[in-house]
Amino acid sequence: MNNHEIDYKLYGDDMQFVEVELDPSETVVAEAGSLMMMTDNIRMETIFGDGSTSTSGGLMNKLMGAGKRLLTGESLFMTTFTNTGSGKRHVYFAAPYPGKIIPIDLSVWNGKIICQKDAFLAAAKGVSVGIEFQRKIATGFFGGEGFIMQKLEGDGMAFIHAGGTIHRHNLQPGETLRVDTGCLVAMTRDVDYNIEMVSGVKTALFGGEGLFLATLRGPGTVWVQSLPFSRLASRVFAAAPARKGGGGKSNDEGGIGGLFDLFNK
Repeated sequence: MNNHEIDYKLYGDDMQFVEVELDPSETVVAEAGSLMMMTDNIRMETIFGDGSTSTSGGLMNKLMGAGKRLLTGESLFMTTFTNTGSGKRHVYFAAPYPGKIIPIDLSVWNGKIICQKDAFLAAAKGVSVGIEFQRKIATGFFGGEGFIMQKLEGDGMAFIHAGGTIHRHNLQPGETLRVDTGCLVAMTRDVDYNIEMVSGVKTALFGGEGLFLATLRGPGTVWVQSLPFSRLASRVFAAAPARKGGGGKSNDEGGIGGLFDLFNK
């Protein structure tokens, strides 16, 4: 294997975290801010890019690898965790919002998975975290995930996260699945991905589901999430009460306090 071979264990149900077990000198690389806790004799190091073998051949290659991450909206830097002790050590990573963590053995999926740009959580050192340009302009502009998605390449373990419940759907050759663009989490390299406009003016304008749907055509495998973070954030924002200037009280605040406000006006 080109990647470090790591063991793992998932904890929790709707708010999961993953325990990664490292043998001596083994390394896992993770997104900045995803660390939950770690045992002793673990060395943390901030690096450019993803630390894959393809970006270790010089400063220019490392800068190019890190620059690719900027195109996906991620940070230039990632963090590596290396076991410097003589026995097994453990590092724990948590997802940034409620949902599931999906462990993916890239060697099972022909060495490549395409995922939405903020789905990556952690991976064995050597896994390349790059960019995947959409071949069709319409997919890029209206796909909900932008013109660029992430690709994970290698033969080791990678962990991605998504909101709500995760459903894995195996597409047969020629089978088509239409998905809300925000609900698509990941897909294998052989899935044909395109964007189609919702038919009917009334449905498009008043259906509440957006103007476009992702069309996924098999063969291949796709992962779909039931609660995209963007949908969760929009509902929380819409439900948040307006604030009064300086008082910090809600305009919708009721009860006795609201009764007193009537006499203070």
